[in-house]
Amino acid sequence: MESRTAQPYWNPYLAGFGLGLVLLASFVVMGRGLGASGAFASTITAGLNVVAPAHVANNPAFAEYLKDGTSPLKDWLVFEVLGVFVGGFLSGMLAHRVARTVEKGPHITTSRRLIFAFIGGVLMGVGAKLARGCTSGQALTGGALLNAGSWAFMIMVFVGAYALAYVMRRQWT
Repeated sequence: MESRTAQPYWNPYLAGFGLGLVLLASFVVMGRGLGASGAFASTITAGLNVVAPAHVANNPAFAEYLKDGTSPLKDWLVFEVLGVFVGGFLSGMLAHRVARTVEKGPHITTSRRLIFAFIGGVLMGVGAKLARGCTSGQALTGGALLNAGSWAFMIMVFVGAYALAYVMRRQWT
């Protein structure tokens, strides 16, 4: 069986420039920027609307996704996020980087690493709802629009990440 070597990563400056072009195209074509948390909120709202439509209609946080009377799954952000998953997978396959593994340091078990990842994901989701946007919506779109709140959000993301990295570093070394 032939072993294929992984392709090198893109130059980060070139990839950033490409992402900027995608953001510009998003503004031109859709009239708004990128974001992912809206897609998850739309999907959750659609599921809840099947199970408990009265609760969704009476909850302002969910009702905003049903205001035009159509399915929240028709929101283009849902398809954006699906495209990110499919595109990322295809890119990984083409670059021979897809492998079934859990990235972790030598001093942490796989189950503990997955628990920390889950907790981190939940905290990011709660933070995205409180900040009225995820890091892609806040940093990319809000930053491009020179939104002061988005810049403050991203500064605090970096401050929090650096502070927590100091505490978590021993798990990775």
